[in-house]
Amino acid sequence: MGASFDHGEDGNLHLAREGGHSHRRIVHAADMTGREIGRALLEAVVKDPNIYVFQHHFAIDLLTTQDGSDIVCHGIDTINTETQEVIRFISKVTLLASGGAGHIYPSTTNPPVATGDGMAMAHRAQAVISNMEFVQFHPTALADEGLPIRPSNARENAFLITEAVRGDGGILYNLDMERFMPSYDERAELAPRDVVARSIDDQLKKRGEEYVLLDISHKPTEKILSHFPNIAAECLRYGLDITQQPIPVVPAAHYMCGGVRAGLEGETNVRGLYVAGEVACTGLHGANRLASNSLAEALVFARRAVQPSIDHMNISKIDHSASSWWARPVAPLLLGDTVLNKVIHRTREVRKELQSIMWEYVGIVRSTSRLTLAETRIIELELKWERYLFQHGWEPTMVGLEACEMRNLFCCAKLVVSSALSRHESRGLHYTIDFPHVEESKRLPTVIFPSQLNSSWSSRQLHKQQIC
Repeated sequence: MGASFDHGEDGNLHLAREGGHSHRRIVHAADMTGREIGRALLEAVVKDPNIYVFQHHFAIDLLTTQDGSDIVCHGIDTINTETQEVIRFISKVTLLASGGAGHIYPSTTNPPVATGDGMAMAHRAQAVISNMEFVQFHPTALADEGLPIRPSNARENAFLITEAVRGDGGILYNLDMERFMPSYDERAELAPRDVVARSIDDQLKKRGEEYVLLDISHKPTEKILSHFPNIAAECLRYGLDITQQPIPVVPAAHYMCGGVRAGLEGETNVRGLYVAGEVACTGLHGANRLASNSLAEALVFARRAVQPSIDHMNISKIDHSASSWWARPVAPLLLGDTVLNKVIHRTREVRKELQSIMWEYVGIVRSTSRLTLAETRIIELELKWERYLFQHGWEPTMVGLEACEMRNLFCCAKLVVSSALSRHESRGLHYTIDFPHVEESKRLPTVIFPSQLNSSWSSRQLHKQQIC
């Protein structure tokens, strides 16, 4: 499709090595591989006359029916965030590729849209969810508080300092310029991400500091600038020259290994619903995704979902009355601007409160008592927020971007906490001081089955599910 990857002097693809890798095996485009893959895919989509793109459409809920013991997906409700019009799409096949849920935490490398929408919608539609406790924290996001010139506005998402910096010889120091990784793991800076993130977290807590330093300045300037042009340019904007100075870094939420449980062809337990990318839990990442495996997984599983979805389309029929089977969500225009602005303002405050609870109690190092406290506080916060909405005239069928994202964040946060509480061991990305070791008898996925007992607004579909 025209994606342009780096080549070495021998003309072959240049391969990078990242944390946890035993060999150089990562094809890359400088330090912006995801951006280059995204560019090539989007260009191909725009050029294809058979693909229609509906921009500024936010997905609200999947449209499902019950057929005996089966749940069947018939499409999706969306809201056009520019016009506030609710648009219903009826479809034989729906594929979720909505990404992760990094914004359940205050600092994440994910884009602003990663609010767990696909996972939450699928859960409400009674899809099986798996392994939500395995949240990967990238050990090295740029720590703005350590830059010579502080950014004037808070970032929407943390700036990622790629693992390849450590793969290329970058060294981690505390603020006294003491190298600390060898005292935590014999692989030092090349240990897997969870080990490095926990080690940094330990240093910060022990020393009462806000960030550590990642130094690549001992490498040749031309090599640094050719391998990491994006990082060098971003740091230079704030007065830091990475060829001469160490980079201030801190862990940030990065990737969800869990998600909607998928088979080997992206299929779910909901007929007609497929998943690919970070929204899916294919099992490929186990309890701890290796660096860069997610891009390969997204491409492979999206490709694998093509043929079974064609087969499903060929044996399915669309009932032309389907669009009227479910009550339609409505935009909250009747509330008026004053009330709506109040609701949006309160929702943004609640979002920050939820993120704070998740970072404080459901972060890199966990405990049963703190997880239990998080569970209680999240439920209380959610009920308080819902009460505020409904007291201001909000109806359960009303939809708006901020409110819908908030209900999805609540839904995903609760899935992470309940999954973490159910795993009585430390494995991969889930580390708890109450069960600090791996238990071989627990080498099983965490599975959250559909439940009809969802009382909160975030946990149930806006419409009543139809029974065929």
